[in-house]
Amino acid sequence: MKNKRHEAILEIIQQKNIATQEELQKELCTRGFAVTQATVSRDIRRLHLMKQQVSGGRNIYVLPSGKGDQENSRLIRVLRDSVRGVDSAQNILVIRTDAGMAMAAAAAIDNLTITGILGCIAGDDTIMAVLQSPEAAEQACEKLRQDLQD
Repeated sequence: MKNKRHEAILEIIQQKNIATQEELQKELCTRGFAVTQATVSRDIRRLHLMKQQVSGGRNIYVLPSGKGDQENSRLIRVLRDSVRGVDSAQNILVIRTDAGMAMAAAAAIDNLTITGILGCIAGDDTIMAVLQSPEAAEQACEKLRQDLQD
């Protein structure tokens, strides 16, 4: 649900000039996401949204230019340095890491907001990620494998 909400937030701020958390909360509600202001605030932080002044002096939410790319690059580096394999079974990904690196890799996966991932559980050298469907698991598996090779 969180990933879908994040996708909706990104769509909303690209389509409309959203200046306040309350405006964003109302837009999310019209799209079927019943969220509190506190949830919207956390989502804004997690997505690294910033305010930018537009004509008329109004400040609206935008994605930071370049910062998101830098953050994604850092997270992918964490994955490349720690992940040794990715496999899918139904709607579950099993991700093997170096010993002691599963927590860091799981945090990187959570912050990349890969579509369809509901959540991750990390042990010492293995992560289990639960996805919305077997199709989402296959797509996420392929994306992770691609990110690891690039």
